Amino acid sequence: MLAFSGLPLSLYIHVPWCIKKCPYCDFNSHASTIEAIDEDKYIDALLTDLEKDLPKVWGRHVHSIFIGGGTPSMLSAEAYQKLLSGIRARIPLTGSCEITMEANPSTFERERFSGYKKAGINRLSIGVQSFDNEKLQALGRVHNADDAHRAIEIAKQAGFENINIDLMFALPNQTLDQALQDLKIAFQYKTPHLSWYQLTLEPNTLFFHNPPKVPNDDLIVDMMDKGRSVLAENGYKQYEVSAYSIAKKQCQHNLNYWTFGDYLGIGAGAHSKISDVNTQTVIRQTRLRAPNEYMNAVDKVSSIKTLEDADLILEYMMNHLRIDQGVDATELFLATGLDLKNYQIILENCYQKDLLVKQDEKIFTTRLGKQYLNEILVLFS
Repeated sequence: MLAFSGLPLSLYIHVPWCIKKCPYCDFNSHASTIEAIDEDKYIDALLTDLEKDLPKVWGRHVHSIFIGGGTPSMLSAEAYQKLLSGIRARIPLTGSCEITMEANPSTFERERFSGYKKAGINRLSIGVQSFDNEKLQALGRVHNADDAHRAIEIAKQAGFENINIDLMFALPNQTLDQALQDLKIAFQYKTPHLSWYQLTLEPNTLFFHNPPKVPNDDLIVDMMDKGRSVLAENGYKQYEVSAYSIAKKQCQHNLNYWTFGDYLGIGAGAHSKISDVNTQTVIRQTRLRAPNEYMNAVDKVSSIKTLEDADLILEYMMNHLRIDQGVDATELFLATGLDLKNYQIILENCYQKDLLVKQDEKIFTTRLGKQYLNEILVLFS
């Protein structure tokens, strides 16, 4: 019997609009003005969407909510008051429920963010990406460095203490000193969480089809290594490939993803992963991607898939190898029903290449393995 009933449950909410589509972004986002968004219609659609999935999670509490996009801060505080009140009326939240919203520095207004706080949002993830105007322009961002500084100050003035700053490295024509300078500036704000991740050229993006000049592999490794060192020196512990926090301030929502917990996903293009203790299956759902189609459809689910063993091992490894908790054979079996011994040949191959290491009966990604995580996952696919 699998222990699906003991898995934490999260809720992901996708807001698909942004002011401008960035050339590196492969998320489901659609350029729009704030005035063109029908907030009430979208919030009603989200709540209807949630209601249809409630039978899959009867009796369970939501321990984290993440509002991503797009740019969720394009919606008003009133919209989030209506949304979060509607969610609480339909499914219980834990007393310590972490409620995160992604925000773009160009959308920060003092009254708006005070309203978000009153609505119940208790964590912000601010998409700064860089404090260098030249680099922001190269990334196609609509904000500048002054906007980024102002956004962080407004967030703090609004009463937010749990704040993440998103930063990227390996940017077009970026030097090592420039990458480290972004971190040094971020340290001044003493936010409890920093995300520091490499720019990647994803398929179906403008950058993929017209690549900018990015640093070479040796320079990227230097940025990665020296960045981790200065983050550690400033009290930020790495707990995932690109996530760093002070003690007890890890993002609980993302940790649930990475430890193969369950989550409902509502909103245009959102994904869900739900484990059913009765049927002993894991189901993935995807929502309709186009915002108008999503809002107007009675059935907002575009696809449903029951995961097979090959899907389960790939997804479990893809998530668990990102974090510092390692892969435990017993936990793998309880979450998926799979026996780690069946993958021994693959593991031995990774041990020999110094991509994985076994310590205290757990399997961890090495420094080299973190850099070449995709190569490891190919072996499990």
